[in-house]
Amino acid sequence: MYEQYYGFTENPFSLTPDPKYLYRSEAHANAFDLLQLAQDRREGFAVITGDIGTGKTMLCRTLLQLTDKKRCTALLLNPFLSEDDLLRSILQDLGVAYDPRRFASNPPSKQDLIGTLYDFLLSLVPLGARAVLIIDEAQNLPLKTLEQIRILSNLETDKEKLLQIVLVGQLNLVPLLRSPELRQLDQRVSIRYQLKPLVEEEVTAYVAHRLAIASGARPVTFTPKALERVHQHSSGIPRLVNLLCDRSLLGGFAAQTNRIDVDFVSAAADSLDLAPEPSQRSWLSRFRRALPS
Repeated sequence: MYEQYYGFTENPFSLTPDPKYLYRSEAHANAFDLLQLAQDRREGFAVITGDIGTGKTMLCRTLLQLTDKKRCTALLLNPFLSEDDLLRSILQDLGVAYDPRRFASNPPSKQDLIGTLYDFLLSLVPLGARAVLIIDEAQNLPLKTLEQIRILSNLETDKEKLLQIVLVGQLNLVPLLRSPELRQLDQRVSIRYQLKPLVEEEVTAYVAHRLAIASGARPVTFTPKALERVHQHSSGIPRLVNLLCDRSLLGGFAAQTNRIDVDFVSAAADSLDLAPEPSQRSWLSRFRRALPS
């Protein structure tokens, strides 16, 4: 609605995790660098956690789009998978074609699928290539499926792991991995990192970054007080920042102005039920109420 008025090529504050909008805050840059290091060194397991809306899926999408001819990447967004469905999804995402008719059991058994994956991973070794499996919302994976993922980490040569596995999830993924049933998997995690919300200065840079990517024909300005209020109401959660800025720009469009001041942000916060609350109240309840129904 307001995109045409401001001359944006698209909505700068869409909730869709578009990798070109990734803002490399200190936390996101650290997480990204650690994941690249883990892949380069073939470390085995890496775990990235963070609260709702902190940009975990955006990070996954960005990793997926890395231009590297020697990197095969599978991204699983649906964690509610059986063990066999997990293996089929991995093969499909890696682009591994297999003919079920060539197997003794039809459909292929779990052992057939693992064998197919192992053969593919071995074929990458002489090419100097590598395979990466990224699983988003990993806190929702059934225990049996997590155990199957641990078994996949056993696919290796005498010198290196054949499959780099990245588990991305909410904060409750941490105690899940530390449960007695997953002790063996947890011991194989070589890299752990928790994404943090943006600090006030990062919120300012984040908003400017997204406005610049959308390339508005009319310069849009959020006043310093407005940006301060955005940080206060969002607690530095990127998805809440997007919601607030999107609604503020809608207010600016209605008023036919390209200067977004604190009044527009306050009105946006009220409409999203994001008014400041006592510090002991979690931002999570505010975030859930702010999501479109």
